[in-house]
Amino acid sequence: MIFRGDPSRVVLRPFTPADNPFPTENAPRSRIGGLVARICALDAETTSRRLAAIMKRLDHRHDDCAMLLSRRYHEAIAPRGGADTLTDDQIKLIGSYLLEEYAVEAAALFNPSIVAHHDQAGVAEGDLRVLLSLRAVGEGHVSSIVFRVGTVHAGGSVAFGAPAPRLISGKATWTPGGGEGDAAVRLDFGKDRDLSSLVLFPVAERHRNGLEDLRLTRFTEDDGAITYLGTYTGVGRERVREELLRTTDFRTFDLIALQGRYAGGKGMALFPRRIGGYYAMLGRQDHENIWLLTSNDLNRWDSGEVIIRPRWPWEFVQLGTCGPPIELEEGWLVITHGVGAIRSYCLGACLLDKADPTKLLARTRNPIVMPAEGMRDGYVPNVVYSCGALVHDGWLILPHGVADSYVTVASVKIAELLRAME
Repeated sequence: MIFRGDPSRVVLRPFTPADNPFPTENAPRSRIGGLVARICALDAETTSRRLAAIMKRLDHRHDDCAMLLSRRYHEAIAPRGGADTLTDDQIKLIGSYLLEEYAVEAAALFNPSIVAHHDQAGVAEGDLRVLLSLRAVGEGHVSSIVFRVGTVHAGGSVAFGAPAPRLISGKATWTPGGGEGDAAVRLDFGKDRDLSSLVLFPVAERHRNGLEDLRLTRFTEDDGAITYLGTYTGVGRERVREELLRTTDFRTFDLIALQGRYAGGKGMALFPRRIGGYYAMLGRQDHENIWLLTSNDLNRWDSGEVIIRPRWPWEFVQLGTCGPPIELEEGWLVITHGVGAIRSYCLGACLLDKADPTKLLARTRNPIVMPAEGMRDGYVPNVVYSCGALVHDGWLILPHGVADSYVTVASVKIAELLRAME
């Protein structure tokens, strides 16, 4: 099974014409005013005809097109005044000139994580409905997060349905008074939707260059409450740091910038429950070793220590966690990534003590997945990488990206994997 990006899956995103580098009294720096004036100079019949043609182009590719055009006008123009003098057709037509289509998966689709789906209704006995998150990359190497829905069957086989043909980006709001800096961002998708139609597209300035590598976790609180949490990398113009995604219903998603001494790295993965009363994460804060971080505040991370260092040649450059630890009777199973010669990424595994994850019980001497001939070439050669796996019916289900280009899924018996450790 292979997942590749589909360039026909597009979203509408804001477009602002570049400023005039040689402004004069008759040609101001901002070109938007001139654009609006040219559109408003059209007669009503021409305006209506042009708008109808644009709507025809968009309606089969996007939901709620009329609303999106109007909303874009009110975001870009209305704060400057003038809406009271315009017709509804003029407002929508102006909005259409300030939007562009963006193919979120056109360049690559990779670095998946997988969790049990929040809705198991109608699933056959012995099967598990699952949700796969993937990093999608389009023009300009901007990353967003998309989803697929599938089923893991008894015996370790996996099947995924075709994704929805249309992508839907959520309406963004910010914490009151917080602006767009470190404030929490909420993406609201409204009604229940096919989850494969959702795209978490960057909207905040701190995400200007993308949302990367979601490591999704089905988190169980001490009182049994379930929340889906995920760490991801927010890439701004000048800063890269870890952030937290939170959702309970997959209709609204809160994106929160993590704080603290150890929040500035990449590759942090949250344990699926508290350990000894504390939240716990694995990370690679020094770019080389696996750290265990603990905190009594999910949004702030100031305490940590190195627990695993590179040992084998395939991980000499660096060692990190792939996805959230998986709880087994034997301990915490952690899928790792190691970087070796020629910057080759391979996947391995280790086992941590269930009560005290600072204790390493065992680890694989050799990679369990590595770049193979015929699967080495792509956007970034010699890389296999995962952001999360799960266990079902005694099988490890391990989706992983290949050459930062596409995704496939491997499976192995847990008993065999544990026997391979030392």
